[in-house]
Amino acid sequence: MSDRRIPAAALWALGLTQIIGYGTLYYSFSILVPSIALEFAWPEQWVFGALSASLLVGGLFAPTAGRWADRFGAGRVMTFGSAAAAAALVACAVAPGRVTFVLALVTMELASAFVLYSAAFVAIVQIGGAKALRSITHLTLIAGFASTLFWPLTAALHEYLTWREVYLVFAAVNLAICLPIHAWLARLSRRTGESASVTPAAIGSTGGPVAFTPRDRSRVFLLMLGGFAVEGFVLSSILVHMVPLTAALGLGSAGLVVTTLFGPSQVASRLTNMLFGGQLAQTWLAVIGATLLPLGLVVLLATTPSVPGAVAFVILFGLGSGLASIVGGTLPLELFGRERYGARLGWVTAARQFSSALAPFALAMAMAGMGVQPSLWLTAGVGMLGILAFSAIVLIKRRPLAHVPAMLTSAT
Repeated sequence: MSDRRIPAAALWALGLTQIIGYGTLYYSFSILVPSIALEFAWPEQWVFGALSASLLVGGLFAPTAGRWADRFGAGRVMTFGSAAAAAALVACAVAPGRVTFVLALVTMELASAFVLYSAAFVAIVQIGGAKALRSITHLTLIAGFASTLFWPLTAALHEYLTWREVYLVFAAVNLAICLPIHAWLARLSRRTGESASVTPAAIGSTGGPVAFTPRDRSRVFLLMLGGFAVEGFVLSSILVHMVPLTAALGLGSAGLVVTTLFGPSQVASRLTNMLFGGQLAQTWLAVIGATLLPLGLVVLLATTPSVPGAVAFVILFGLGSGLASIVGGTLPLELFGRERYGARLGWVTAARQFSSALAPFALAMAMAGMGVQPSLWLTAGVGMLGILAFSAIVLIKRRPLAHVPAMLTSAT
């Protein structure tokens, strides 16, 4: 493989589409829910339940979207996804009732499988070659500002527009900005593919994909999915309930202020990794990220209702979340290389979305039955399973065969 990298303009443009994609298809939803619930005479928790169901359906489709990105090129898939996202947003905006709105919401989550991180990471690998690992880190740093920008932007628009009109504006943004960028990336990817020698390897911090026996390859893949599913569960369960959790633990109004540190902590972890993590294997980065999540919960529970303890919790949790978003794209690349990367990333997305969709409901039920602190200890225990999963991958990598060139082992 050549040592080409994705052009800086393409990376920044792709980052812009990720900010718009996450902002319009995901982060804006929580701002608009009260108005949606009011118009449809529907309790807000049922509107959020519709989103969870849509995420589950989107997770089911993620592996298929990944295979299409491998087969047809991520740029083409993302171009189609931009059009589909715009159509889904329009469908939400004109939905006359609950059923049609839920169907439009499902369509929106299906479209997200074609335009968000999973597809964007594949585009970077197809364009960026040997520099893909570092470019993925750069992309997560850029896209980390999606919530920071779109929560206030959506709120500001909603002061003057109805929720339906806001969705129509967002549909136009996807068509006017994201679709042309993705079409350009599709052309760039085709030119790159024609001018560069393509091999299954994707060289990263460790020099290439790891050589596993077929049996170990399957084990590592399942362990990876399990680790990411655990991270998705812990992150989703805590983030959805973070503000009421801090209040329930006796932090009062200070809890709301403390939670604002989460976003900057995510960005800080990505920036730190971009500057200093170039020589660190992604498997170790995965272990570190998985460790920070339950560690943050343990610190919170051990120090509550201390405000400094809550600050340490939010910072640790934000750092862990930031690393999790990076290794979600880089770990499959380091372990298995370019070949079938999109399909594997689709399975990672599916594992995360399944657990993320179920987690808030599971934690709410646990808190209702067991109380807040026992439920958080249980969540921390679940998080430790993620540490075990990624640590097991480290141990399997250390076996002698992992140091044999990949061409001498059979691929699966």
